[in-house]
Amino acid sequence: MRTVFGIAFVAIHFLATAQSDSFPFGQVTYRDLDMKTYAKDTAAIAVVLREEGDTHIEDADPNYLVFHYHVKIKILKKAGQALADFVIPLRKGDGIYKEAMRSVTASSFNFENGTMKETKLNTKDQFTENSSKYRDYRKFAVPNVRVGSVIEVEYTLESPFKFTFRSWEFQSDIPKISSAYKATIPANYRYNISLRGYLKLAKNESKIERDCYRPRGYSAECTVMDFMMKDVPAFKEEEYMTARSNFLSAVYFELSEYLYFDGRKDKITKEWKDVEDEMKKQTNFGVQLRRGEDIVDREVKQIIAGETDELVKARKIYDFIKGWYHWNHVYGLWSDLGIKKAFDAKTGNIGDINLSLVAALKYAGLNADPIILSTRSNGLVNELYPVITEFDYVAAYLSIKDKVYLLDATDPFLSFGMLPERCLNGKGRVLGEKQSFWYDLKPSEKNRRVSIFNLKLNKEGLLSGTVQVSHFGYSALNERKNVANEGDEKKYLSSEYPGVTMTQPHIDNLDDLKKPLSIKFETEAELFDQATAENFLFNPFFLDEEIKNHFKSQERLYPVDFGAPLEQTVVMILEYPEEYEITEIPAKVGLTLPDAGGRYMYSVQNVGHTVTMNSSFTINKTVFSSLEYHYLRELYDRVVAVQKTDLVFKKKT
Repeated sequence: MRTVFGIAFVAIHFLATAQSDSFPFGQVTYRDLDMKTYAKDTAAIAVVLREEGDTHIEDADPNYLVFHYHVKIKILKKAGQALADFVIPLRKGDGIYKEAMRSVTASSFNFENGTMKETKLNTKDQFTENSSKYRDYRKFAVPNVRVGSVIEVEYTLESPFKFTFRSWEFQSDIPKISSAYKATIPANYRYNISLRGYLKLAKNESKIERDCYRPRGYSAECTVMDFMMKDVPAFKEEEYMTARSNFLSAVYFELSEYLYFDGRKDKITKEWKDVEDEMKKQTNFGVQLRRGEDIVDREVKQIIAGETDELVKARKIYDFIKGWYHWNHVYGLWSDLGIKKAFDAKTGNIGDINLSLVAALKYAGLNADPIILSTRSNGLVNELYPVITEFDYVAAYLSIKDKVYLLDATDPFLSFGMLPERCLNGKGRVLGEKQSFWYDLKPSEKNRRVSIFNLKLNKEGLLSGTVQVSHFGYSALNERKNVANEGDEKKYLSSEYPGVTMTQPHIDNLDDLKKPLSIKFETEAELFDQATAENFLFNPFFLDEEIKNHFKSQERLYPVDFGAPLEQTVVMILEYPEEYEITEIPAKVGLTLPDAGGRYMYSVQNVGHTVTMNSSFTINKTVFSSLEYHYLRELYDRVVAVQKTDLVFKKKT
């Protein structure tokens, strides 16, 4: 999925004089315009006919990092017309440092009156949107675009941020016939370069250019790298995937070392020991932890007064911090407001709240440290060397009597020792007092639901009985949130069980996070009309949440990641009239996945005039490789088939 390799350069200072050798603009053919579908993906809304980019650094002062981009796209369906709208992010820094667009050329090409017509982008149809302190957006729309059009865009960007070499994504939401990238890097810059994704390069070449960069009288050679992929399929996100950046075929550059012309050296990619020392000194991280102990002193002292049990102390502190703060829904491993301001305001980002939690636990004399991580939507972090920008979250790592608890105080519905699902992503780095280390971000709970139906059918065809559905772990967490979002228990039950007649409904343990959330109600429904019912069908799963097969594709390149183990149990007991009998008892079903990855057990028993159905579906592993996908897909297929199986009753003769 990710290949990492280093490139070491032997000369000195940073820059390249490479010029774009992209294909000439405007060479659209009648064959391009005649194209109606893309044979290798007939569902594609558009296809990239050709795409090239190159990045280099100029000799001239200032030594801008220059990125040149050129693409030609065929529009195949109406939805593809949206690709004519270009939104190009431009970074901004402090003062005058900001990226800018030097030039842009864009045109559409169409058949009109038997000839090819080019419609050019007008300068007045381009504008820059000031989005935030750190980013602008350059926007324009290629004119006169419709189904059948070919659009061509070529632009050049300049950037003062030379240390951030531009990455390149070979893959996108539409297929590409070819995608090529050229990187020209001066010899005094050393990069760790990572190739991500499952697709293979059609071209991966490098060469040395002598004296390619001459800033202010110095001279340096450059390494020129050419990458290319051909027949690149569209990237399609599937169910149970983590961040697309984990799987999208792309090349990334991470600066590791910079060599000056006078022989000095800056080490950019540091060891974890260097990162630990730096983060301890950071005013919005380590300094906040130290100050935080004093800030929470007056509150925490009262909470733990007289308490000697460490686990009880930890629970009290966790409940206090979780109840004190309101999360502003901003991620970040750094404290944004500062613990004092955040504590007084009772609100803050992830860093404000969870660093407060760590500080409070430390104040109580507990063995607690921050653990930094990357959320599922942010992507996996590189474990080979520290890249702090890859982390976007911080939680608390607590060790009591050789047992570890991972804590997050940003969600009022989280129970002690439970991370939100967004955090269940690979490994986190614990920043301990003496050293740091990796720790697996495994779920402490399952996503578990148990449904019990006790029903009775009378001879008039009226079905009645009691329903109890209990939610545990992540299932309980999600349902508590659903109740809160609805704002009312009755509204929640109506949306959860649409069309079901309920009497005496109630929800137990809604606020007690230590216990399962339990939904209970009585129900009745007309199953058949006595006047005409010589036989009838009954599906035991008609009141339970249906298990759906999200795995429709024949093949899958990417792992399946459930986040937390699943467990769904259904028990149905039905007492039916003596006038009827079951024509056939379904056969027992017992299915298992390799390596104890999961299983499905199903059985139906009939004793007298009572039928009992038991269904147990479990997924024990949280991550399945692409090689295991077929087994998982087949298991879901079988489960769905069983759920659609009706019990057939007929009247006795």
